[in-house]
Amino acid sequence: MLKVISQPQGTPFRFIDLFAGIGGLRLGFESIGGHCVFTSEWDVNSRKTYQKNFRDNHEPGGDIREFSENPELVPEHDLLLAGFPCQPFSIAGVSKKNALGRPHGFLCDTQGTLFFDTARIIAHHRPAVFVLENVKNLVRHDQGKTFATILHVLREELGYHVQYRVLSSQPWVPQKRERIFIVGFRDPTLFDFEGLKVPDAEHGPKLGSILEAEVDPKYTLTPKLWAYLQAYKAKHSAAGNGFGYGLFGPNDVARTLSARYYKDGSEILVRQKNKRPRRLTPKECARLMGFDTPERPFEICVSDTQAYRQFGNAVVVPVVKFVANALQPHIARAVATTKTSAEPPRKVVSKPVRRPALAAHG
Repeated sequence: MLKVISQPQGTPFRFIDLFAGIGGLRLGFESIGGHCVFTSEWDVNSRKTYQKNFRDNHEPGGDIREFSENPELVPEHDLLLAGFPCQPFSIAGVSKKNALGRPHGFLCDTQGTLFFDTARIIAHHRPAVFVLENVKNLVRHDQGKTFATILHVLREELGYHVQYRVLSSQPWVPQKRERIFIVGFRDPTLFDFEGLKVPDAEHGPKLGSILEAEVDPKYTLTPKLWAYLQAYKAKHSAAGNGFGYGLFGPNDVARTLSARYYKDGSEILVRQKNKRPRRLTPKECARLMGFDTPERPFEICVSDTQAYRQFGNAVVVPVVKFVANALQPHIARAVATTKTSAEPPRKVVSKPVRRPALAAHG
């Protein structure tokens, strides 16, 4: 049983952090006064990094499926955060089953997926607000059927008022990284996600702002690897496509950092004068993702390989802070409304389902 300490006095809302990774969503919502009362993250190395940087009131839980099958183990909360991985659904498309006259519901449509586990916890606890995050391509997965099913579950099955928006990280960090944020309120709200004005990406920071002055030579590519990457790019350039490494200087904006960065660093190579290019260091990756700042240094306690995976799978913290700041007054109103009109949890069917292995969040 996980030890949970009650919410400190004065904090405006309690939240839970599902598929927590290394805590990017948490950092964003702590910045507006939220208090995390529960964490779930299945990856052992990510939990090490999380615990190193959040030495707080509870031990992170592991596999989300333990808690979706027993949602009463999750403490009461006002806000649910979840960066759930995208996995194919067992049956795609609510509209198709409607046309065939077949029954549907989130147990039927999404069983075997990690979204299913998130939905069951929402159904049981009925938080005032949820914020879900995923890759931009979730919208187009399976010709849009996956996302249509997710929206159907959230809106029709669970009864939430749902909005979503794809945001680029470029206004805040020197990286082109797009992610979708899905926001749901249990009660009607004046929040307008699409109407939010996003800072101009043209005036965003450049790569030089996150680069270290002195870097260990081990991050410089070996002659063999550099020759391979050049040949690979030349081959694909001759074929008329853009596959290959990306080379960047201090005045540039980088490509998207991925979880595979540890393999060769090819998507973001740093130009060096009179030298072969180099990988970003893990500390530079932490800065590129907005985790490491002068105000709050971020500790890296795992190998370079694991650190690259963790930052490549993470959210960009300043983007989450932007969303959190926009939501803050609406969360406050939603929480106040919840306290005066408690709603009983919806029935959650505990039918056992066959589950696939957990997949990394990318």
